[in-house]
Amino acid sequence: MPVSLSLHPKVALITGGSRGIGAATVRMFVAAGAQVLFNYHRAREQSEQLVRELGAQQCAAVACDLSDPESAGGLVEATVQRFGRVDILVANHGIWPPSDASIDQMSLAQWRSTLAVNLDAVFTLTQQAVAQMKKQGKSLGVAGHIVLVSSTAGQRGEAFHCDYAASKGALISMVKGLSTELAGDGIYVNCVAPGWVDTDMSAPVLNDSRASREVLSRIPLGRVGTPEEIAAPILFLCTPHAGFITGEIFNVNGGAVLVG
Repeated sequence: MPVSLSLHPKVALITGGSRGIGAATVRMFVAAGAQVLFNYHRAREQSEQLVRELGAQQCAAVACDLSDPESAGGLVEATVQRFGRVDILVANHGIWPPSDASIDQMSLAQWRSTLAVNLDAVFTLTQQAVAQMKKQGKSLGVAGHIVLVSSTAGQRGEAFHCDYAASKGALISMVKGLSTELAGDGIYVNCVAPGWVDTDMSAPVLNDSRASREVLSRIPLGRVGTPEEIAAPILFLCTPHAGFITGEIFNVNGGAVLVG
């Protein structure tokens, strides 16, 4: 019997969809039959090109600065206006200040900025998406799927990046709590936790030969991941094949989380 990872006729909202993991997820979801609305901050040209590539009937892009958590909820409304419903939320956006900052030197402004984007905006998005999913009910078999993108840093911490690690660890706790809270409503809540991935955000480290060697030394598979290797588990968790999975942390890191 053929196995299909189809998402047709579901509608997905994917944040941070213009580049990297987000763009790979948008492409994969559209290929699986979903209609997708994604947001971008500054990458307008890349976003418009992605919409042209995938077709305006299946894909739409909206500018939204998620450093203002209150603006995040507008993305749910925009998705409903464009495609009529929201069945899937993938909270993929995030910032990682590349410069090391010890706790005694990190500014309160940096702490607040990282938490506003990586955590507060996810709260607002999830709150609005859940309300919409409950309103729609289980018309497509389940009420909805939520996938929050965390990080290995959220599980074992990251020295000199306590703001990033704290925000990503909080997402894992959100998943564990919300999965039990929302199971009775037919809403699945899971997390994908990437390790090092070849994206623009990680480029400052991976393009530095010394830093890159250090990163690779802690990955048993000996390489960083590709955006598509993160997008595929996100897709899987939103299909019926993951119908008995909720509240889980799906590690995609080449084995790195096992190395202290």
